[in-house]
Amino acid sequence: MGRSSRAARGTDRGRATAQPQPDTTGPGGRLHAQGPLTRPVGSGLAELRPDRDRPAAWSLLIDGAPQSMVDLADPTHLGFEYQRRLGHLIDLVAPPGRPLTVLHLGGGALTLARYVAATRPRSRQQVAEIDTALTELVRAELPLERGWQIKVRGGDARSVLERTPEGSVDLVITDVFSGARTPAHCTTVEFATLASRALAPGGWYAVNMADGSALPFARAQVATLGAVFPELCLVADPAVLRGKRFGNLILAAAHAPLPVADLTRRVATDSALARVEHGGPLAAFTAGAAPVTDATAVPSPAPPAGVFR
Repeated sequence: MGRSSRAARGTDRGRATAQPQPDTTGPGGRLHAQGPLTRPVGSGLAELRPDRDRPAAWSLLIDGAPQSMVDLADPTHLGFEYQRRLGHLIDLVAPPGRPLTVLHLGGGALTLARYVAATRPRSRQQVAEIDTALTELVRAELPLERGWQIKVRGGDARSVLERTPEGSVDLVITDVFSGARTPAHCTTVEFATLASRALAPGGWYAVNMADGSALPFARAQVATLGAVFPELCLVADPAVLRGKRFGNLILAAAHAPLPVADLTRRVATDSALARVEHGGPLAAFTAGAAPVTDATAVPSPAPPAGVFR
């Protein structure tokens, strides 16, 4: 489940196909009429909060922390900064419109799975979400379009990854949080090796993480993925990279060169400022951090008090 310390609304992304208009008599319209909905789920208190500016859009919060944003009328709309940056990677991993096989580790409101399905019809996707009560809530109140090949499996992300056939997916996206922290067992060289094994030739691995201050967790994660993948790049708000603000960082990894120039151009079009680090600057960012192993792993840091207010 992804979180953003600043849930900034962004501009709409281009549509690959015409999207259906929301049914105001269905779950989305009913929710807007009733206002926020709260329900206890396995990971805490879930809240579906209607968006003030988009009549079919909802934010999912768990214990007050923003998780996902979904627009039922336009699944190509990615409202959170970290989601848009992952969206750029989805756009670039293959030629436009080509179907993908994607493994999402962490589901939330299934925002990115919806995006892939809308922009790349006939894609086959599997989502690992350990909180089955959350999945039931999302399916009931923010239903998926018929025909989308999205399978959601209740289970631990690492266990699902271990069972994924070798060379079977084009893209693995890890967006796993327990509370507001990434579990230790999903942050290690062993975990990254499993992701690498699952990738088809030319496939990419992408991670959403959160850190702040001196960024020790983020630096260690760059070192960890660098122990498995020869090509890396990091996307984040410059204020986050300078340790001035707690926030999300997106790390992409592959066994072949990443399209850093294209990614940089796409990131520059966003309403939220971000920087792409690669090569020498990224090595300097890592600053001698050691790769994390199963024996040394700890969860990602908890966000500072009040960061989601």
